[in-house]
Amino acid sequence: MIHKIKALYDNGEGLKIRAIARQLGLSRTTVKKYLKQDETVTEQQQTVRRRRQRLDGQRDYIIHLLKSFPGLSAAKVWVKLRAKEPQLAVSERTARRYIRQLKTTLTVAQQRRYEPVLDMVPGVQCQVDGGEQRGVRIGELDRTVYFVVFVLSYSRLMHVGLSRVPINTDTFVAMHDAAFRYFGACPEECVYDQTKLVVVQEQYRELTLNQAFHAYATAAGFRIQACEGYDPESKGKVEAGVKYVKHNALAGETFADWSALETHVQQWLAETANVRLHATTGESPRSRYQRDEKRHMRSYLTPAYLSQPRSPGATRHVDKTGLLSWKANKYSAPLVYQQARIGVQEQGTQLVLTALDSGQEIARHTLCLGQGQIIKNTDHYRDKQAPIIELESLIRQLLGEPAGEQLCALLKHTSPRIYKDQLRGLKSLLERYGMPPALLRQLCDRSQLTTTQIRDYLLA
Repeated sequence: MIHKIKALYDNGEGLKIRAIARQLGLSRTTVKKYLKQDETVTEQQQTVRRRRQRLDGQRDYIIHLLKSFPGLSAAKVWVKLRAKEPQLAVSERTARRYIRQLKTTLTVAQQRRYEPVLDMVPGVQCQVDGGEQRGVRIGELDRTVYFVVFVLSYSRLMHVGLSRVPINTDTFVAMHDAAFRYFGACPEECVYDQTKLVVVQEQYRELTLNQAFHAYATAAGFRIQACEGYDPESKGKVEAGVKYVKHNALAGETFADWSALETHVQQWLAETANVRLHATTGESPRSRYQRDEKRHMRSYLTPAYLSQPRSPGATRHVDKTGLLSWKANKYSAPLVYQQARIGVQEQGTQLVLTALDSGQEIARHTLCLGQGQIIKNTDHYRDKQAPIIELESLIRQLLGEPAGEQLCALLKHTSPRIYKDQLRGLKSLLERYGMPPALLRQLCDRSQLTTTQIRDYLLA
C-alpha cells in the first residue's frame, strides 16, 4: 500500500492527498502517515508477512519492459513473458494481475475511460477509424506508422491497413478494398468520424462527401454513415480497436524492414486479435463471424475501375470560354475556373477535373472517343455568384447598409470557400432573432467572424 500511495503522490507532482484517499478508500490521516514513512523500512517490516509469488523470479524482466516501453499493457507484457519463458506455470489471469500490481509501484497509472458499446445486427455495420503510432523502430530508424482499423460491429472481427505516409483518398480506398477481401464480404454500412477522407465539409447544410470515396462506396455497395464529431456510443468498438493495435500489436516491437512489419500485423490478426476470447462477446471474433455473421454480409468484388490502369495526373489551362483541351477534344469547366489551371485525370470512362489547391473534384465528363468535339455541361456556365449577391443584398437590408456590408466582408474573409452557406445561415439567424445594435457594433470590430460565432452571441 505504501508503494501505491507514494507512486500516486509522486513527491508532490501527482495526485493530492484528498484525491489519493478518495481513490484508495482511505482516510487522509492514513495517507499522510504512509507518506511520512520510509519505504525501505516499511517494506522490511512487511516482508515476513508477504507471500512469495510465482512471478517474483521474472520481476526484474517485467520492470525492464515497463520502463523501456512506458504504457505497455499487461496483456502485451504477458505475451513477451510467455515467449521468453514458455514453460512458465502461471495462468494469463494471474500474470496480468501481478503485472498490474507491479505497474502501480512504477508510475501513476492513467485512468482508463470505458465507452459503452451496442449489440448490432450481424452483417450490418463496420466501424472504421485511423490512427498513428510514433517511434516504431524499423531498421535503424524510429518511424511513424499510419494505420486504419476496420471492426465488424457484431463479431468484432478486425482488419488493419498500414501506410508509411499520411493516408490520402487513394490509399483509404485501397485499404477498404483489402479489408473487404480479408472479410470475404462487405457490410451494409461503414461508420466514420468526420475525417476529410470521407466528409469534405458541413456548414449550415448537409454533409458534403469526398466525391472519390463516395464513388467507391457506391460501386462497392455500402452506405456511408458519418458521426457528428467524437461519439463513443456509436463508435466505441473501433476506438478500442485503435488502442488495441497501438498497445498490443505495435508497442514494444522492432522490425527489420517494412515487409517485416506487415507480416507481423497479419500474424497478429490471425493468431491474437481475431482468435482471442473477446471480453464483451465471450467468443472468438473469427468463430463468431464464421458462425453467425458471414452469411448476412453482402458479396464483394473489387470495383472494376480500381483494377484499371489510371493515367498519371496532368494539368490543363482553362481558356476564357471555359474550355480545356484533352486528347483532341474540348471539355467545359465551371465558370469560376476560367483562365485558371486545373488538374485532369482519366478514371475509366470518365474525365475528372480537380482543383489544384485542394485536390477536390470540381467536374466530371464522359470521355469522348471522337476528335474535334466540344463536350459542354451547361451548368458550368451558370453564374453561381448571383445567389450570393441576392443574399448580400438581403442582409444589408436587414442590418443597414454600412454594417451589413462590413459583416458580409468579415464572413467572406474568414470562410471564403463556404461563404454562400455562411450568408444563408446569417440570413436565417437575422430573420429569427434580429440583431441588437450593441452586439452588431461589437461584431463589426472583430478581425474574423463565422455564422456559428454570431449564433452563439445571439443565444448567450
